[in-house]
Amino acid sequence: MTPQELKNSILQLAIQGKLVEQRPEEGTAAELYKQIQAEKQALIRVGKLKKEKPLPEIAEDEKPFEIPESWMWVRLGDCTSYAHTKEKVVSAEIDPEAWSLDLEDIEKETGRITNYCKAGTRSITGDKVVFHEGQILYSKLRPYLKKILVAPKDGVCTPELVPFYAFGAIDPYYLVFVLKSPHVDYVINAVTYGVKMPRVGTETMVNLLIPLPPLAEQKRIVGKIEELLPLIERYEAAWSRLEDFNKRFPGDMQKSILQMAIQGKLVEQRPEEGIGEELYKRLKKHHSGLKPCKDELDYSSMDYEIPDSWRMVELNQLFDFVDYRGKTPNKTSEGVFLITASNIRRGYMNYTRKEYISREEYAERQSRGITQKGDLLFTTEAPMGNAALCDLDICSCGQRIITFKPYEEETAIPALYMFFILSPPFQGQLLDNCTGTTAKGIKADKLKHFLIPLPPLAEQKRIVARLEELLPLCERLK
Repeated sequence: MTPQELKNSILQLAIQGKLVEQRPEEGTAAELYKQIQAEKQALIRVGKLKKEKPLPEIAEDEKPFEIPESWMWVRLGDCTSYAHTKEKVVSAEIDPEAWSLDLEDIEKETGRITNYCKAGTRSITGDKVVFHEGQILYSKLRPYLKKILVAPKDGVCTPELVPFYAFGAIDPYYLVFVLKSPHVDYVINAVTYGVKMPRVGTETMVNLLIPLPPLAEQKRIVGKIEELLPLIERYEAAWSRLEDFNKRFPGDMQKSILQMAIQGKLVEQRPEEGIGEELYKRLKKHHSGLKPCKDELDYSSMDYEIPDSWRMVELNQLFDFVDYRGKTPNKTSEGVFLITASNIRRGYMNYTRKEYISREEYAERQSRGITQKGDLLFTTEAPMGNAALCDLDICSCGQRIITFKPYEEETAIPALYMFFILSPPFQGQLLDNCTGTTAKGIKADKLKHFLIPLPPLAEQKRIVARLEELLPLCERLK
């Protein structure tokens, strides 16, 4: 049960008379209702209240649920001053020291005041409504936000807040909880008007059915809810921490698995499978044309131990870089599929966005190298650091993409190096050496000299198999 569901459940139990027990010695709601009507008549006689048209009697089929025998159903307009004329004041006549309350000062759901502002420090235009300490303040604008409270002191407010009194000494905090209850929330929001700025009409509120307990029971209900609310808040804090953990857990688990993989801790090392140095020696014949890095690189993120049978190498000692950056392709409505940076995600290809180039341009672009199925694709910026395996037989790569092609088969398995590139140490190396602030990018000249481990070939295959077994479990956890 979510914290909101728990709170709603408590409020619903409260207005159904199931939160505290009923006590015969506390009288009945019918007796309280007589006091309410007597008070209203007295206010009418002295001119403080206008005589109003009687509200419709409550029919049996109107009553939404059962309440205790000592309670009764009443309409909000029969026991409060909700519909009565409000005291207004023009902006020029507002005391600069008066408390000025706007909807933005009230926290949704809780009704807590988040900002006390004096009228003199706030730009005020138009008429405001005067309210007094002890009145209920109800937001008729966007009522689903439940900005409802009992005024702690006098002030002026936006006309979107309706201040009103409860008659007959009805506990105003009880009415606040009733108005926040899930039943009342549903009834009111079902009949709001206005799409962008939904409001509830006065007639709806005046005719709203309210379950009325005896006064002493009202106070016990309020006391019980106020006793439970801090516990709900503690539950909500624990729930939020758990929800945050659950959201982060699959991603954190995935990072942890990739971290273990690149450090040689995901599968055991087997002496009979040889060493990475043997693969490195096979690749050395391709290194004669490699140039040293022009820039000083930060290798601190790659500062970890690898197994003795592995060797740390530079990326360009394993892969030939096919780079089409700087050459903008001419896009067409059909032809050869053009892979863009938006197609390359973290470990997979996404073809929601589809672009093409002509076959003639495709033929020209192959002069720099051919991207083939199984090659490793890498995004250098916007976004930086995504990697996936090409799964198209014929395609061309656009800007911000580098194709990593193994110099020789059975030396560096592209699938393994896709996972290594997505691991936290390698991604950290990217962040340590990238340029740009808003849109980060990595230069190809730097990327070529990034450090990455080289395990024996058989172990590479076993790591890939293990990752392909474990990482889908992380995705299922999401």
